[in-house]
Amino acid sequence: MDQSSIVFISIISAAGLAALVLVAFFVARAWKHRRRSLEMDDMEGHEFEYFCADLLRDKGFLDVEVTRGSGDFGVDILAEKDGVTYAVQCKCYNAPIGIKAVQEIYAGRDYYDRMVGVVMTNQYFTSAAVDAAKKLKILLWDRGYLESMMEELD
Repeated sequence: MDQSSIVFISIISAAGLAALVLVAFFVARAWKHRRRSLEMDDMEGHEFEYFCADLLRDKGFLDVEVTRGSGDFGVDILAEKDGVTYAVQCKCYNAPIGIKAVQEIYAGRDYYDRMVGVVMTNQYFTSAAVDAAKKLKILLWDRGYLESMMEELD
Protein backbone atom coordinates (compact mmCIF):
# COMPACT_ATOMS: atom_id res chain seq x y z
CA MET A 1 0.00 0.00 0.00
CA ASP A 2 1.46 3.33 -0.98
CA GLN A 3 1.66 6.49 1.11
CA SER A 4 -1.34 8.23 -0.59
CA SER A 5 -3.61 5.24 0.10
CA ILE A 6 -2.69 5.29 3.78
CA VAL A 7 -3.40 9.03 3.99
CA PHE A 8 -6.73 8.58 2.21
CA ILE A 9 -7.79 5.75 4.55
CA SER A 10 -6.75 7.84 7.57
CA ILE A 11 -8.80 10.81 6.37
CA ILE A 12 -11.86 8.63 5.71
CA SER A 13 -11.49 7.01 9.16
CA ALA A 14 -11.20 10.39 10.89
CA ALA A 15 -14.24 11.72 9.01
CA GLY A 16 -16.23 8.65 9.97
CA LEU A 17 -15.25 9.01 13.62
CA ALA A 18 -16.16 12.72 13.57
CA ALA A 19 -19.54 11.88 12.05
CA LEU A 20 -20.19 9.27 14.77
CA VAL A 21 -19.28 11.75 17.51
CA LEU A 22 -21.59 14.36 15.96
CA VAL A 23 -24.49 11.90 15.71
CA ALA A 24 -23.92 10.79 19.31
CA PHE A 25 -23.98 14.43 20.46
CA PHE A 26 -27.31 15.15 18.75
CA VAL A 27 -28.88 11.89 19.94
CA ALA A 28 -27.83 12.64 23.54
CA ARG A 29 -29.17 16.18 23.27
CA ALA A 30 -32.51 14.98 21.87
CA TRP A 31 -32.75 12.32 24.57
CA LYS A 32 -32.09 14.88 27.32
CA HIS A 33 -34.69 17.24 25.84
CA ARG A 34 -37.26 14.45 25.53
CA ARG A 35 -36.59 13.29 29.10
CA ARG A 36 -37.15 16.82 30.47
CA SER A 37 -40.37 17.11 28.46
CA LEU A 38 -41.67 13.83 29.85
CA GLU A 39 -40.64 14.78 33.39
CA MET A 40 -42.85 17.85 33.32
CA ASP A 41 -45.84 15.62 32.48
CA ASP A 42 -45.32 13.68 35.72
CA MET A 43 -45.24 16.76 37.97
CA GLU A 44 -48.00 17.78 40.33
CA GLY A 45 -49.28 21.35 40.13
CA HIS A 46 -47.06 23.07 42.69
CA GLU A 47 -43.96 21.21 41.45
CA PHE A 48 -44.76 22.37 37.90
CA GLU A 49 -45.03 25.97 39.14
CA TYR A 50 -41.47 25.79 40.53
CA PHE A 51 -40.29 24.13 37.31
CA CYS A 52 -41.76 27.05 35.32
CA ALA A 53 -40.27 29.60 37.73
CA ASP A 54 -36.82 28.03 37.29
CA LEU A 55 -37.27 28.05 33.52
CA LEU A 56 -38.15 31.76 33.61
CA ARG A 57 -35.09 32.52 35.76
CA ASP A 58 -32.91 30.58 33.32
CA LYS A 59 -34.37 32.67 30.48
CA GLY A 60 -33.36 35.94 32.18
CA PHE A 61 -36.51 36.86 34.11
CA LEU A 62 -35.88 38.70 37.37
CA ASP A 63 -37.72 38.87 40.70
CA VAL A 64 -39.36 35.51 39.91
CA GLU A 65 -41.71 34.68 42.77
CA VAL A 66 -44.06 31.71 43.14
CA THR A 67 -47.23 32.94 44.84
CA ARG A 68 -48.91 31.13 47.71
CA GLY A 69 -51.05 28.16 46.76
CA SER A 70 -54.50 29.46 47.60
CA GLY A 71 -56.02 32.89 47.26
CA ASP A 72 -53.57 33.83 44.52
CA PHE A 73 -56.32 35.03 42.13
CA GLY A 74 -55.17 32.58 39.45
CA VAL A 75 -51.58 33.83 39.42
CA ASP A 76 -48.86 31.29 40.21
CA ILE A 77 -45.74 33.29 39.33
CA LEU A 78 -44.83 36.97 39.36
CA ALA A 79 -41.78 38.00 37.32
CA GLU A 80 -40.12 40.85 35.44
CA LYS A 81 -37.97 41.04 32.33
CA ASP A 82 -36.63 44.08 30.51
CA GLY A 83 -38.83 46.41 32.55
CA VAL A 84 -42.02 44.44 31.74
CA THR A 85 -43.91 42.82 34.62
CA TYR A 86 -45.62 39.44 34.22
CA ALA A 87 -48.35 37.48 35.96
CA VAL A 88 -48.15 33.79 35.05
CA GLN A 89 -50.57 30.94 35.56
CA CYS A 90 -49.17 27.41 35.29
CA LYS A 91 -51.30 24.46 34.18
CA CYS A 92 -49.86 20.93 34.30
CA TYR A 93 -52.68 18.88 32.80
CA ASN A 94 -53.18 15.84 30.63
CA ALA A 95 -55.74 17.52 28.34
CA PRO A 96 -55.97 20.78 26.37
CA ILE A 97 -56.31 23.96 28.43
CA GLY A 98 -59.61 25.78 28.08
CA ILE A 99 -60.89 29.33 28.32
CA LYS A 100 -61.16 29.32 32.14
CA ALA A 101 -57.35 29.62 32.53
CA VAL A 102 -57.33 32.64 30.21
CA GLN A 103 -60.13 34.31 32.17
CA GLU A 104 -58.36 33.67 35.48
CA ILE A 105 -55.03 35.13 34.39
CA TYR A 106 -56.82 38.11 32.84
CA ALA A 107 -58.29 38.92 36.24
CA GLY A 108 -55.09 38.01 38.11
CA ARG A 109 -52.95 40.21 35.89
CA ASP A 110 -55.02 43.23 36.82
CA TYR A 111 -55.25 42.24 40.49
CA TYR A 112 -51.44 42.16 40.75
CA ASP A 113 -51.12 45.25 38.53
CA ARG A 114 -48.91 43.48 35.99
CA MET A 115 -48.38 44.46 32.36
CA VAL A 116 -48.57 41.00 30.81
CA GLY A 117 -50.60 37.89 31.61
CA VAL A 118 -49.33 34.45 30.58
CA VAL A 119 -50.66 30.90 30.80
CA MET A 120 -47.86 28.29 30.72
CA THR A 121 -48.71 24.63 30.20
CA ASN A 122 -47.32 21.23 29.39
CA GLN A 123 -50.25 20.81 26.99
CA TYR A 124 -51.88 22.86 24.22
CA PHE A 125 -54.89 25.20 24.22
CA THR A 126 -58.42 24.82 22.93
CA SER A 127 -59.48 27.08 20.07
CA ALA A 128 -61.81 28.92 22.47
CA ALA A 129 -58.87 29.64 24.78
CA VAL A 130 -56.77 30.88 21.85
CA ASP A 131 -59.58 33.17 20.67
CA ALA A 132 -60.16 34.57 24.17
CA ALA A 133 -56.42 35.11 24.71
CA LYS A 134 -56.18 37.13 21.50
CA LYS A 135 -59.11 39.28 22.52
CA LEU A 136 -57.88 39.77 26.11
CA LYS A 137 -54.21 40.15 25.14
CA ILE A 138 -53.02 37.14 27.15
CA LEU A 139 -49.91 35.20 26.09
CA LEU A 140 -50.26 31.43 25.73
CA TRP A 141 -47.06 29.45 26.21
CA ASP A 142 -47.90 25.86 25.31
CA ARG A 143 -45.89 22.65 25.36
CA GLY A 144 -44.08 23.52 22.14
CA TYR A 145 -43.09 26.92 23.46
CA LEU A 146 -41.83 25.48 26.77
CA GLU A 147 -39.85 22.83 24.88
CA SER A 148 -38.26 25.51 22.69
CA MET A 149 -37.35 27.48 25.83
CA MET A 150 -35.71 24.37 27.30
CA GLU A 151 -33.95 23.60 24.03
CA GLU A 152 -32.40 27.09 23.91
CA LEU A 153 -30.86 26.41 27.33
CA ASP A 154 -29.19 23.15 26.26
